[in-house]
Amino acid sequence: MSNRVIHFEIHAADPQRAMDFYRSVFGWKFPKWMTTPPYWGVVTAEEGGQERGINGGMLIRVGAEPAPGAAVNAWVCTVQVDAYDPVHERIMAAGGSVAMEKHAIPGMAWQGYYTDTEGNLFGVHQPDTEAK
Repeated sequence: MSNRVIHFEIHAADPQRAMDFYRSVFGWKFPKWMTTPPYWGVVTAEEGGQERGINGGMLIRVGAEPAPGAAVNAWVCTVQVDAYDPVHERIMAAGGSVAMEKHAIPGMAWQGYYTDTEGNLFGVHQPDTEAK
């Protein structure tokens, strides 16, 4: 048994709005896995493909939405992308907002954080050894 992350979940007050957001930004797919309670898969890459990573699930949030500016009280998933700026534009067009501006991790990558349409925080990471 290993200790690696094998699944993630996105909690959303409006799952369809959240699915529309992630579909338009990253091209993810959301097959319906369960009806009661409602639960959708989050497919980030096709099974057996060359890309490594994990898939997850989406469900209706139980409780209040995270308050803007509140401390993170869950794990934050970061999505690796080929080109940061076009992804930033898609996030903004899909109704997301900047939580932390794009910044260099010197010699490694460009990194930034966003809030989705449901108030969830996520990261965007573009590897770049020239980042300064």
